[in-house]
Amino acid sequence: MSEKILMTGNEAIGEGAIQAGCRFYAGYPITPQNELTAYMAKRCLQEKRIFIQAESELAAINMVFGASAAGARAMTSSSSPGISLKQEGISYLAGCQLPCVIVNIMRGGPGLGNIAPSQSDYFQATKGGGHGDYHSIVLAPSSVQEAFDLTLLSFKLADQYRNPVIILGDGILGQMMEPIVANSKWQIANGKNHKPLAISHKPKKWALTGCKDRKPNVIKSLYLAEGDLEKFNLILQKKYKTIQQKEQRWESLFLDDAQIILVAYGTMARIAKSVVKKLRNRGKKIGLIRPITLWPFPQKIFQRLAISDKRLAVLVVEMSYGQMLEDVKLAIEGKAPVEFLGRAGGGIPSEQEIISKIVKLSYC
Repeated sequence: MSEKILMTGNEAIGEGAIQAGCRFYAGYPITPQNELTAYMAKRCLQEKRIFIQAESELAAINMVFGASAAGARAMTSSSSPGISLKQEGISYLAGCQLPCVIVNIMRGGPGLGNIAPSQSDYFQATKGGGHGDYHSIVLAPSSVQEAFDLTLLSFKLADQYRNPVIILGDGILGQMMEPIVANSKWQIANGKNHKPLAISHKPKKWALTGCKDRKPNVIKSLYLAEGDLEKFNLILQKKYKTIQQKEQRWESLFLDDAQIILVAYGTMARIAKSVVKKLRNRGKKIGLIRPITLWPFPQKIFQRLAISDKRLAVLVVEMSYGQMLEDVKLAIEGKAPVEFLGRAGGGIPSEQEIISKIVKLSYC
């Protein structure tokens, strides 16, 4: 039996990065993700990897740009306002098709806000955040184990698609401690078991590693000749369509007979799952969809819902004032009513608040 160890979510992400072969980390302190930076400082030293506490968030993301361009698996992390400062660099990474992992342990906003947990960076992560028509792959763990597992996956996806990957957590997930198995095994896609990830050390043919024995590689996002930038954008859009088809991930519970389906991600999904179990014990037909990929959003599971004669309602619950809500409505395509419950600025919808909202709905 695999040995379990007690870790915070921040530490689990750090250990996942080390086991995934991350060779370069650059970060800058901000609560509530500081434990991740501290953990990487320790583990990078032990594993003879490169750790840099940068002079700013802008410096950190551009250091990641350079390390990724040279072919290294690279990561940075921050929290909400720090991620805002990184947006130009993230756009450059996407524009140059450079793989990297960016961790956002969200806090309350807007502005400096507070250090309480929030989910109000959903738009920023899933709709681009920086300038241009680009997407980052966005993964949303809901447990410390999954924080570890999804970090392993994030490096694989980043390299596979040559694209930035964002791990979107919140202050609760970053700070909470749970026992995990940190042995490179992962169980994250729709309840299916997967083999341990293979850590790829193959040279990246596109990387800037010196060209003594080959033609020079060129990494750029500047296309000044008429029509060239549009052609490049079409290449990106083709890649994004492939990602949308192949990389949608979610968890679902009790959908077959559900009359109300809760939709929540991350820490909020843990509370929603508890509500589902309690109401199921009372004979209520409640289900749950937990998006694991926020981009690509798991539209497939919503399109499979048996919306027929029965009256089905969807209740979206977020630690924001309705950001994922928009993607749920687009996925439902008007085939069922979509209700919303949310709080922000560190407010967390409680089990009782969710149950009270469900009671007010006439569908159950």
